[in-house]
Amino acid sequence: MTIPEEMVAMVLPETRRPLERRTVAVPTPGYGEVLLRITACGVCRTDLHLVDGELPDVPLPIIPGHQIVGTVVARGDGVPDLRQGTRIGVPWLGWTCGSCRYCLMGRENLCDQARFTGYTLNGGFAQYAVADQRYCFTLPDHYDDMAAAPLLCAGLIGYRSYRMCGDGLDRLGIYGFGAAAHIVAQIAVHQGRDVYAFTRSGDVAAQDFALSLGAVWAGGSNDRPPEELDAAIIFAPVGPLVPAALQAVRKGGTVVCGGIHMSDIPSFPYSILWGERSLVSVANLERRDAEELLAIAPEIPLRTEVEPFMLEDANEALSRLRDGRLTGAAVLRIGTE
Repeated sequence: MTIPEEMVAMVLPETRRPLERRTVAVPTPGYGEVLLRITACGVCRTDLHLVDGELPDVPLPIIPGHQIVGTVVARGDGVPDLRQGTRIGVPWLGWTCGSCRYCLMGRENLCDQARFTGYTLNGGFAQYAVADQRYCFTLPDHYDDMAAAPLLCAGLIGYRSYRMCGDGLDRLGIYGFGAAAHIVAQIAVHQGRDVYAFTRSGDVAAQDFALSLGAVWAGGSNDRPPEELDAAIIFAPVGPLVPAALQAVRKGGTVVCGGIHMSDIPSFPYSILWGERSLVSVANLERRDAEELLAIAPEIPLRTEVEPFMLEDANEALSRLRDGRLTGAAVLRIGTE
């Protein structure tokens, strides 16, 4: 196909300002990179944190978006495997150095020099993007482009959070029932676990959505579940949920904070942490997370609930996410599947 010189992109010019529709140059893939024509890109709460100025050191202007689905249209040198026409997904973690202590420990998600798609690298709210071949993943044929997009962050971070809940997991609490939660809940239910969903107080629609996915109970975030939990995952960026979740888990249980940003955690009595309860955070992802999730997704099969938006409506998608007016995941429809 003929690659144009220019493309349309939704660009963040300054934090705490709306994205701007701009015509910019189509990027050229460097060594080890591919150029992809984007067909869909999910809208994540991390994009919202970026726009709202809650993430540090943003290299402005920047194109957000890190749940990218597209087709390879050009390759730089050093790309032997990803041929033109291959459908791929590009997630949040976009580059690692391979030589720092964390990379050498096999913990690339903590790389000291890591670069992130749609944050420190231009992302997918555009018609084209370049990506490091190491962090591109072929996608299951089971999913069309729009349905596949949420797997690339909501799915991956959710799956990593779920793995960190540990063994002996029969009862799982999920605080904040949005894009990531609706994927994790399906995995847990498929594996025979009981899911307890915590939503904003009075959010009956979200509670009904959780129950429709197999949750055994749904209530407000300040409610106590009817049973002690073995683990809880917090997806909502609300610090006061940490002590609430600690009070809901049993001795020896785990509370996992699954977001990149959270409001301040208030002080809480040591007694609700005591009893060998664990409080951990999730940072980024590893390629292993993508390989495992994309392998099991069609086997379950995972169903992604998607609300579509056009590329030019990215600000509306972010606004609805900010206000909690989404069921499932917002996805920008950028090209023809």
